[in-house]
Amino acid sequence: MDWNRVEGNWKQVKGKIKEQWGKLTDDDLDQINGRREQLEGKIQERYGIEKDRVTRDVDSWYGNQSWH
Repeated sequence: MDWNRVEGNWKQVKGKIKEQWGKLTDDDLDQINGRREQLEGKIQERYGIEKDRVTRDVDSWYGNQSWH
C-alpha cells in the first residue's frame, strides 16, 4: 500500500477522511497531516477501537478509494 499518495494529497483527502470518521476534528486532521500512524491513533482515541481493528478499517477505507 502506497500511503505516500495520501500524505502528498492530504488537503484533498481530509474531506474523505472526515466523511468516514466524522468524530475527527479539523484540528485532529491538521495534526495528523497525512501520517498514517497519527490517523490511526486519533481514530483509536475518538472511537475507542482497538489498534488491530483500526488498522483493518484504514486498510479497507484506503482500498476503496478510487485515487490509489
